[in-house]
Amino acid sequence: MKLSRRCEFHTHTLFSDGELLPVELIRMACISGHEVIAITDHVDFSNLEFVLKNQKRIADSRVSGDWDIKVIRGVELTHIPKNKISKLAKKAKELGAEIVLAHGETLVEPVEPGTNSASVKCEYVDILAHPGLITAEEADAAKENNIYLEISARRGHSLGNGLVAKTAKETGAGLLVNTDAHSPGDLINSEMAFNIAVGAGLSKDDAYGVVTKNPEEFMKRLG
Repeated sequence: MKLSRRCEFHTHTLFSDGELLPVELIRMACISGHEVIAITDHVDFSNLEFVLKNQKRIADSRVSGDWDIKVIRGVELTHIPKNKISKLAKKAKELGAEIVLAHGETLVEPVEPGTNSASVKCEYVDILAHPGLITAEEADAAKENNIYLEISARRGHSLGNGLVAKTAKETGAGLLVNTDAHSPGDLINSEMAFNIAVGAGLSKDDAYGVVTKNPEEFMKRLG
């Protein structure tokens, strides 16, 4: 099976807790064969406008055209009270975010219980990152609202990958493999993304769809 160029929808820069400037991260993704990279820095009520305003400056520089890589403006809503996720996600879209990730109930952080449920019911959320011990009900809601669930390449967050893959398979929810990259060494190629999907318990055919077809469908939605 021939894999397409890598599409990465979850990364961080110096604008939150990543190591690189946005343009450095974009360059690293470009030389490692990425077709698409989304910059999705951690945001809350204090820095949402700051992050998106500076991301717009990167977009206005047209770096993506110089280096043959599509750059997507995004954010990751991180440790937001569950009853405020929808409001902040809506504001992010209004301020120019092309994609909104919700920081799911990973096994390695004290995320508020109910965050997964609130996120998959929110029309402004596109991806539920590292959902941890996701339930069938949450995955059903994600499918109904066309929200993708993340299989994570990141240490710690990846502990829930098996259950996420299994539950998505049973409910028909969409999956994407993302790295949650904070440094250039965190980026992976398509072959590694495929292997991570297989390692999470997916068949090779299903893993191929997750790393090739699902990113294509997700990109079509963004326009």
